[in-house]
Amino acid sequence: MFVIRWVLGRIILLLNFIFAPKKAQHSAELQAKLDDLTKLLQLYQFAACPFCVKVRREIRRQGLNIKLVDAKLADNRQVLETQGGKVKVPCLRIEEGKKVTWLYESDEINRYFNDLVLSAK
Repeated sequence: MFVIRWVLGRIILLLNFIFAPKKAQHSAELQAKLDDLTKLLQLYQFAACPFCVKVRREIRRQGLNIKLVDAKLADNRQVLETQGGKVKVPCLRIEEGKKVTWLYESDEINRYFNDLVLSAK
């Protein structure tokens, strides 16, 4: 089973590389505003996870600068489990002041990004 997952993961990464979406081109002012809105966001993810790829494609499509955190590393996995409540990816860590929210579903994360871009315009 490990071999099958590994092969499928590499196929997903290859196809994502070949068919990568075009990065959005924003005005300097809008990009600065988006960078300010996203500076405290972190995406906990696995490189070959299809749902993580879906979210990373949306990040690229929207032209966002989001910090990617590899959840396979023990320290990051520990943070995801203790603070987020479960080891499940993709997971978006949203820090707003002293409040931290963890968003787990890829569709919800992509909807959050869409709303973020719309609010910045």
